[in-house]
Amino acid sequence: MLGLEETEKIKLVEFPAGIKFKYPWRKYQARVLHELDQHLENGHLHVIAPPGSGKTILGLEVMLRLNKPTLILAPTLAIRNQWVQRFCDLFLQAGQAPDWISRDIRQPLFLTVTTYQSLHAVCQISKSEAEFNLSAEEQDEEEKLTEVSVNTNANLQEIVRLLQAQGVNTIVVDEAHHLKNEWWKTLTQVKKQLNPTIVGLTATPPYDVTPLEWARYSELSGPVDAEIFVPELVAEGDLCPHQDFVFFSAPTIEEKKKILDFRSKVQKLFEELQQDETLIEALTQHPIMQQPLEQLEWIYTNLKTYSATLIFLHAVGREISPTHLEVIGDAEYAVPGLNYEWMEEVLCFYLFKDPAAFLQYEEHQEHLQNKLKRYSALENRQLSLRHSRKVHTSLGSSLSKLQSIEKIVAHEHALLQENLRLVILTDYIRKELLHPQGHVQPLNKMGAMPVFEQLRRHSPSPYKMGVLTGSVVILPTAALPQLQKLSLAEGVETLTSSPLLYDPSFTVIQQTAQVKHVLVHLITQLFQAGEIEILIGTKSLLGEGWDAPCINSLILASFVGSFVSSNQMRGRAIRAQAGNAAKTGNIWHLVCLDPTDTRGGGDIDLLKRRFKGFVGISFHEEITLENGTARLNLPDQFTGPDHLKAINAHMLSCAQQRHTLLERWNQALEKGATLVEEIKIPFQKERNYKADKRLYFDKTIKYAVGELFFGLVMLSEWLLGYFARAVRSIRSLQDLYYLFFAFLGLGMVFCGRQIYLTLRVYLKYRDIAKDFQPIGEALLVSLSKAGLLQTPLSQLQVLSYVDEYGAVYCHLQGGTTFERSYFIKALSEMVGPIDNPRYVMLRQNKFLKILLQKDYHSVPEAIGRNKALAEFLAQEWRQKVGDCELIFTRNLEGRKLLLKARMHSLASEFEDKTEQLNQWR
Repeated sequence: MLGLEETEKIKLVEFPAGIKFKYPWRKYQARVLHELDQHLENGHLHVIAPPGSGKTILGLEVMLRLNKPTLILAPTLAIRNQWVQRFCDLFLQAGQAPDWISRDIRQPLFLTVTTYQSLHAVCQISKSEAEFNLSAEEQDEEEKLTEVSVNTNANLQEIVRLLQAQGVNTIVVDEAHHLKNEWWKTLTQVKKQLNPTIVGLTATPPYDVTPLEWARYSELSGPVDAEIFVPELVAEGDLCPHQDFVFFSAPTIEEKKKILDFRSKVQKLFEELQQDETLIEALTQHPIMQQPLEQLEWIYTNLKTYSATLIFLHAVGREISPTHLEVIGDAEYAVPGLNYEWMEEVLCFYLFKDPAAFLQYEEHQEHLQNKLKRYSALENRQLSLRHSRKVHTSLGSSLSKLQSIEKIVAHEHALLQENLRLVILTDYIRKELLHPQGHVQPLNKMGAMPVFEQLRRHSPSPYKMGVLTGSVVILPTAALPQLQKLSLAEGVETLTSSPLLYDPSFTVIQQTAQVKHVLVHLITQLFQAGEIEILIGTKSLLGEGWDAPCINSLILASFVGSFVSSNQMRGRAIRAQAGNAAKTGNIWHLVCLDPTDTRGGGDIDLLKRRFKGFVGISFHEEITLENGTARLNLPDQFTGPDHLKAINAHMLSCAQQRHTLLERWNQALEKGATLVEEIKIPFQKERNYKADKRLYFDKTIKYAVGELFFGLVMLSEWLLGYFARAVRSIRSLQDLYYLFFAFLGLGMVFCGRQIYLTLRVYLKYRDIAKDFQPIGEALLVSLSKAGLLQTPLSQLQVLSYVDEYGAVYCHLQGGTTFERSYFIKALSEMVGPIDNPRYVMLRQNKFLKILLQKDYHSVPEAIGRNKALAEFLAQEWRQKVGDCELIFTRNLEGRKLLLKARMHSLASEFEDKTEQLNQWR
């Protein structure tokens, strides 16, 4: 027993009369509410909509219509408090929460609003432990509760008893993607015992999980009833027109020195390893090199390791025997050159992968590990010569980004003046700068306080600037009287504050127990009123769920790269603002380029991962709505400081064109009706495809056919004349045969090469979309057979096409978003580079029954787990695509073919080029 006291107040059985939302419904909200009874037939309502779409309001209205005692679960304290605030402001229209609302899961009332963490912690640990952890949660929003790994739910029954005593029959799960975490187990048990109606709301469903994880997620939230996309909400005016921008910087002198030092050490290490006789000897003596034919099982199970060893030994001058070429299955195999990637594989093999084979080299292994650690190439058994965690962290937290922020703020402030509402989100607070001498301390780390100091120290005139984090709150001193007035209205009579020690124009607010629960709300009100124009905060407090519709500029100074977190942060700036139909949003992303990598380095790789989750307006000549960084026309390579300055200048110039954003969005929206997830396989020379195809198809083929035609005419004319003279000498049928074949041979010599060239060009530039359509159809039927798609096949259709640049696109029309996403994932496995599937399909095609073409395709993992399903896919392939042979790769023959497939697969042409993207169509 927890020993928790139940409330002695009169227990409600339904919401008091007269509670009503005071504004009109948005179209999608009205549609969901109109169909509510139908959606709730299975006891669930599951809605997916982007940040700013009004999911909280929808959830509160559904709660009212169900009219039962309710438990609302949120991922953070800020969002928990927001639910209560929204209900009071927009439904109750009262400043104070009524006494039938509780924020404590240990003392539930008619309406209880708490966090997933609190429920999980209280159900799993003792009362004293729960109190300790919950108080820690209250102290600092950024100190997240760790998941309690106790194998008991001893206190769950007590919590369930308290909820049952209140008659809880509705559970609202907000941002339900968080249920991928450990606490879903606790909530699932609570759901099982209460048997409530579940209302699931999220902006970022976990589409990137396995079908098993998705099934677990759906078990709690139910199937998706409604999914709303950003473009349609912009079209409806529920989200504002917005644009993403990237601002680049170069690392500081000190940071660049560290990066160059790392690269220099790694290159030196790379060269030393090629001279390491002990390493060479150990690898040479390994059984896979000495008796490869006796180690085929190991080799075919560890293909990359085997290849890396061959490449390394070849690079250091060791001869590769014909036996190894026999194993590879290609006597003319050209051994690739040694690079960092192959060296990493060799070192992992030697140090970690096969310890029994290298027992006699333990002392050398330990010496080599220590050396790698000194060179920052090895950490926690993670080995990398190409990337260093220290280098990546250095780029992500580069102090050069402080200057980037300063330039962006100056630009946005000059453009919008007092209308600016800019938010800067960081990862850390760095509150040591609150020290009395903080104003003279060097800014040597990224964080909320360093950003504040950068702007405070370098702005030509003071900005109306504030800081809002879980433990530090600063605002302009001029805004203090308004804060005091607002706090009194919230029932907070005492507000403790003090001037910033080194600048009295700013005030530090003390977070007492009385004010803590309402402080975010109060500062937000100041921000919206213009008392604060620039607000600096942390992603953990403001990055998810926080609502300030006035935001018109956002700078993301965070390292986070996950789809969920980055999409939530970006969502702060795209909300529409009542009474401000002209609102637009600029979202700024910061990138520090690696000077040793012409492609930009790890920071821009992080940006590319982020942008997979962002759909927005392109910078293309033809305006489109799509995801990915390609829509910003960013270069593939960066050539130097002047190039970087030119890109930034272009970004700032484009950011000034806010007045054209609405028009550009409207142009893009007219080109489609829904957001489609599809696979893209670009033409190998994408930029030159149009010219190449026009040159070769329109000209080469036409010229070839024309030349062939005129050649045949000329040849025929000559042959007829010669035939007329030669026919006089024909004395028998045999003479006629000789003459005919002689003329045929001359014709082949004269025209054969032209026929070959014409045919080759035609085959190269034929519409390859025709290949992917039947492949997609065969896959679709097989996924349905495997039970991975719930929508009937009659409602699903595979579509593919080729654009003017030669790229092939393919997507699934119909079905749920998860089904469309899973189809694309499986199709990517089939047409992408072959890795290590259980089954491979050997595809054999003949053109005119003469030219044999062999391609290799992986059977997707979800189907390859089951032999019967793999055979079913092969059968569908034969019917829809053509002849194929299904090969099991977990035996020696299969492994041998897998090695050949990985080396010769058609898909290898598309390595690192196959993309998954979203486009408005």
